[in-house]
Amino acid sequence: MSEKYTQMYKELGMDIEKHNELLNALMQIYPEFFLKQDNRPKEMEYFDYVMSEIHGKRIEEILKKKKQGKPLVGTFCIFVPEEIVVGADGACYGLCGGADFSIPDAERDLPRNICPLIKSAYGFKVQRTCPYTQSSDFIYGETSCEAKKKTWELLNELHPTHVMHIPQMKREKEKELWKSEVYDFKKHIEKVIDRELTFEELKKGIEIINKKREAMQRLDRLRGMYPDVVPISGKDGLLINQISFYDDPERFTKKVHELCDELEERIKDKKSVVSKETPRIMVIGTPMAPPNWKLHHIVETTGGVIINEEACIGHRYYKDNIDVENAKTIDDLMDRMLERYMKIDCACFTPNDERIEKIIQMYKERKADGIIYYSLSFCHTYNVESKKVIDRLQAENIPVLKIESDYSMEDVGQIKTRVEAFLESVSFRKQANSFKGI
Repeated sequence: MSEKYTQMYKELGMDIEKHNELLNALMQIYPEFFLKQDNRPKEMEYFDYVMSEIHGKRIEEILKKKKQGKPLVGTFCIFVPEEIVVGADGACYGLCGGADFSIPDAERDLPRNICPLIKSAYGFKVQRTCPYTQSSDFIYGETSCEAKKKTWELLNELHPTHVMHIPQMKREKEKELWKSEVYDFKKHIEKVIDRELTFEELKKGIEIINKKREAMQRLDRLRGMYPDVVPISGKDGLLINQISFYDDPERFTKKVHELCDELEERIKDKKSVVSKETPRIMVIGTPMAPPNWKLHHIVETTGGVIINEEACIGHRYYKDNIDVENAKTIDDLMDRMLERYMKIDCACFTPNDERIEKIIQMYKERKADGIIYYSLSFCHTYNVESKKVIDRLQAENIPVLKIESDYSMEDVGQIKTRVEAFLESVSFRKQANSFKGI
């Protein structure tokens, strides 16, 4: 793929040799983690294709928009309102930030003891190996943690970076602050296209993203709401969640529904990727940017299956839509958008009790057997919040295992041993409950 797009990479100012190293490493991991799975749904072929062209065909598509004067916005956070960008016929996408590959270069500027996602993303810009970063007109950072908001100052010296201030509480005065931030974002996009967005354009952007989230909500239900059948692996579910941040939203929506049609047939035919006795695990916590597939691979090659991710790359992203019914003006649409985004239960908020209630509700609805609380190393917000979450889960008699890790493969053996012991415990409990008729 790299040779085919060499000229494009040159025009983006990329380090082509280093980028080839990255792609070669990725293409070695991907078949092992995904293509060797048994009994995969046929419609996963599309998502495999997207991954094979994630630094190729998709970059060509978004660069066409750039030539037409449409905005290209790179993001790291689900607080950035993509509906506005899509309404302007631009592209809003996640940036590379899930690989250990770029971290050594980032650590020349950043301390070692901060979140690997931040170091990875920053390192990709230093290396000039992420075509999404190189393509973007600007990057939108956010203040969801201390390390991020200081890193954006350094990133801005390398690439235009704008920061959205995320409120840390959900009182009325914080909502007013957030409202001003979203309006500023809209003005920034309008500056790129050199005109104001119309009501129809903004509504269309909202409707496109609403439909994307509805497709993902449907997939979420099919993955986890049928206790006797798991029609798709957790790894494939995670992959689709990750691709949702890169692919064309309308095409992605269509392909997810086609996959869901197949999954419904598999459920009807009792065609499961695992046996009925397999422990059903929810993963909660920090986001997993591609190619961070380590935990899912460990769980699903150790005897478990993951049926849901409560994370920004997961349920937190697609759980709520924007209600446009009876909206008459742009201000109406913006107010509805604000309502939706303030429902995000990120750990940056204090208090954040609705997140805990949501986790328990999802666990019960999906008849899960256990929860893994996953946190990236040095992610203080999710690490500290884990105390309240785990205490409550234990009070509810829900089995939970906390895993803290980075992007390296050095701790795979240790994590595998801990996961194996947890799955054995969960399996024993599952068998005991079946004997009791629970």
